[in-house]
Amino acid sequence: MRAAGADFATFRPLPPRALANGHLRRKSGTAALTLAALGVVFGDIGTSPLYAVREIFAPGHGIPLDEPNILGGLSLVFWSLMVVVSLKYVVLMMRADNRGEGGIMALVALAASGVKNRPEWQGALVLIGIFGAALFYGDAVLTPAISVLSAVEGLEVGTAALRPWVVPIAVGVIVALFVLQSRGTAAVGMLFGPVTLAWFLALGAAGLYGIVRHPTVLAALNPVHALWFVTEHVAETFVVLGAVVLAVTGAEALYADMGHFGKGPVRIAWFGLVAPALVLNYFGQGALLIAEPAAVRHPFYLLVPSWALYPMVALATAATVIASQATISGAYSITRQAIQLGFLPRMNVVQTSARERGQIYIPVVNWLLAVAVLLAVVGFGSSSRLAAAYGVAVTATMLVDTLLAFFVVRFLWNYPLWLCLVATGFFAAIDLAFFSATLLKLVDGGWFPLAIGACVCVLMLTWRRGRAILYRRLSASSVPLADFLAALFREPPPRVPGTAVFLTATPEATPHALLHNLNHNKVLHERVIFLTVEVTDEPWVSFDRRVRLEKLGHGCWRMRVRYGFMNEPDIAQALEIAASMGLDVDPMSTSFFLSRETVVPTGAGAGAMAPWRERLFAMLARNAGNAADYFKLPANRVIELGTKVEI
Repeated sequence: MRAAGADFATFRPLPPRALANGHLRRKSGTAALTLAALGVVFGDIGTSPLYAVREIFAPGHGIPLDEPNILGGLSLVFWSLMVVVSLKYVVLMMRADNRGEGGIMALVALAASGVKNRPEWQGALVLIGIFGAALFYGDAVLTPAISVLSAVEGLEVGTAALRPWVVPIAVGVIVALFVLQSRGTAAVGMLFGPVTLAWFLALGAAGLYGIVRHPTVLAALNPVHALWFVTEHVAETFVVLGAVVLAVTGAEALYADMGHFGKGPVRIAWFGLVAPALVLNYFGQGALLIAEPAAVRHPFYLLVPSWALYPMVALATAATVIASQATISGAYSITRQAIQLGFLPRMNVVQTSARERGQIYIPVVNWLLAVAVLLAVVGFGSSSRLAAAYGVAVTATMLVDTLLAFFVVRFLWNYPLWLCLVATGFFAAIDLAFFSATLLKLVDGGWFPLAIGACVCVLMLTWRRGRAILYRRLSASSVPLADFLAALFREPPPRVPGTAVFLTATPEATPHALLHNLNHNKVLHERVIFLTVEVTDEPWVSFDRRVRLEKLGHGCWRMRVRYGFMNEPDIAQALEIAASMGLDVDPMSTSFFLSRETVVPTGAGAGAMAPWRERLFAMLARNAGNAADYFKLPANRVIELGTKVEI
């Protein structure tokens, strides 16, 4: 990363033709990024028209399907999109980027840095962030389930004979989706943008088709209709809000994925295509309901002409698969971030593309998600029943985002307190209204995503707490490195050629692997490197800031390697950087010594966890991924030495 101002120092005037060509290239690059963003960022919110209107106007709510009520419901949808998605996420939340990255992890890091002088607040913010991140997994289960199932249900609109095949076909699509994950999306990823573009164009065209037949539906743009609906149906509005939230699910993805494409392409795609297409389709479905209230059983598919039904089913299935893929990829990404930040144990992370570092595959996460999604599809059986469970985790995450945003705006950006309270209080009131409305769904399935989120939250908190206890135990039994080296070199052991790299989480303490090596082999390499990997609260750490070296004397070095929570750890690459700083290491004569701790739960001691959490932590530690694979160490150069640690 170049220093700020470097571009100005090297600036040279360019001729007009070159300026024009550069401008065209930038335009072309923005267009390509905008198209790519369509296939990744907007999949979830883009498939909401499949089921949102049907659930909003479901007969079970007890609201007559007459024109005033339909206009009121549509007005709620429109202004929810404008306020929650356009204003909160696209305009305001995207300003809270952590060096270009968005999402709840980046937001937690920003909020924590804003209150760095208040450590007691930092702990609370981290807990809130863990809770929000855990809820994402509940959303990641329901999104593929409800999206694919609602798309395939279009078959039964054409003929009731296909109704028994809806769930089996949906299961087949989902199984194929998860089976193909290990091959990556590089081969088909280039189709995501064009297919999603076709999907949004089809949404807009279908909506126009309905609006032209009943243009009075455009009156729903007036917020007076939303206010009338709320005041006229006070009790029922609370129930309807739980369905209106289905129209804004996926809004958080716009903020979370902006690091992949930048703010500009995401905003262009939203305001230029996605928002207009969604509004047109919702209003088109509303126009259909005004003319034919019986169409509420499936207004999305009944909106299109009969000749377009099966092509729309095929396009909808493709769009929902893409939306599911984006959610699954998001689960991989947030898992890697959680591993980097110490909230989850190491897992096998497979890079599926040589060109795109963001394309990864985590087998454990993939198959756990697959099982949970299939259970949701088979257990709930229809998109209507899934819709009853959908939204609880999403609205809770939105509320967490608003709370964290307050700390960013107040303590990092230093805006006046009254302005922060007014701005975030406005959005918090909306989020609370949506969240409270979705709580009515708890008994109808809303418990399902919350249960998944609670399980993930317990795992994260247990792993983080267990690692802290383990760190204290190791530190208490360790010898200070400076004192140990001073004593060691008074009567130095025999030195052997080559380099020994000892990976240690405690840079000031003597690694247990070194003690074991001296005890058993009685020798010391001619060059010894004590290497510690540190993960910062920023998403990316550039190469020029990644490695820090310190000479300890007698051929010993202390090396700290810093990564952002979006970086991919690579020790071999870090050693290449160290070579340019004066520490030249021959890979063929280098041995990597790792300490592997076997955790023994005891249920005793200050700060100990509950016995069941100790056993859970011990199980997680036993099944943690191999450190050599995680740090990309050459397998034939790794020596692993074990030790038992009681917690």
